[in-house]
Amino acid sequence: MKALLLSEYSQLAVTDLPEPQIGPTEVLIRVAACGICGSDVHGYDGSTGRRIPPIVMGHEAAGVVAGMGSEVQGLALGDRVTFDSTLYCGLCEYCLRGQMNLCSHREIIGVSCAEFRRYGAFAEYVAIPRHIIYPLPESLSFPEAAMLEAVSVALHAVRVTQVRGGETALVIGAGMIGLLTLQAARVAGCSRVLIADVDSTRLAMAARVGADETLLLTGAELVDEVRRRTGGEGVDVVLEAVGRDETIGPAIDCVRKGGTVTLVGNLVREATLPLQKVVTREIRLQGSCSSSGEYPQAIELVASGAIQVKPLITAVAPLEDGPQWFERLHAREPNLMKIVLCPGENA
Repeated sequence: MKALLLSEYSQLAVTDLPEPQIGPTEVLIRVAACGICGSDVHGYDGSTGRRIPPIVMGHEAAGVVAGMGSEVQGLALGDRVTFDSTLYCGLCEYCLRGQMNLCSHREIIGVSCAEFRRYGAFAEYVAIPRHIIYPLPESLSFPEAAMLEAVSVALHAVRVTQVRGGETALVIGAGMIGLLTLQAARVAGCSRVLIADVDSTRLAMAARVGADETLLLTGAELVDEVRRRTGGEGVDVVLEAVGRDETIGPAIDCVRKGGTVTLVGNLVREATLPLQKVVTREIRLQGSCSSSGEYPQAIELVASGAIQVKPLITAVAPLEDGPQWFERLHAREPNLMKIVLCPGENA
């Protein structure tokens, strides 16, 4: 089969690899579409240590059932499906509590690190355990379905924030996850959603997909403007979708006393925390990792149009164009959002 292999850091090429062998509880999926995630781009150059070569990356995917293990039930050849990026055991204490993203034996599709190696979906075929596979409605195209993993991440961030409805929310960062998180916040009942970024093009997209107010600001200027727009109090919740000192500090300053700051972005390993502000203003800091059971909701919301993903897809391209797209994304070419690669002819 054809696969986009990371043979060395920054070295990607379409290569012939053996078709995956499936076990009794696994499904062979003929991949129709797979999105390039920001984590793949960071893994491409070795900066994360989570894509140790050789590895076939790719975890935002959808396709068609092409084969099934002897114990697989509930699927048929030709079914249109997608799958969770997180492979969880279902038996540990975290899984039993519904926290599959924290599974003690967690593995990620398309990731290679010291603990495990799981070949991903930048290939014609991928083998996926049955319990993380979900059927797709006919109304969803495969490129749209390749966005569901990112949508589930956004939904999870809002869920752990414990939005109850009526809140004023600020999203910091209008990248892919930020744009989906602002939509998830609206779906959850936030009455007013602001979003901040330093890129006017991304903010224009944010307005298109439902932001109430866009702020081309950062740092102290952002804090001053948010407080001005909220009567000096700050917003009820901040969803920080960047993950840097330069944005985490202002996120804490933008939230009201007793409010919640959810940390979704993860660009740096460590960040400086204004501890006294967090303690004396009784701010809740909430981390958000991946997703945990949000796929069915993500499918429903995208299929219904409640969450828009089409405007966020910059290009749909053949697998052979993958190396060039990775180079362009790694170079931070302006105005690129989601690039979806199609290994086959199913899109």
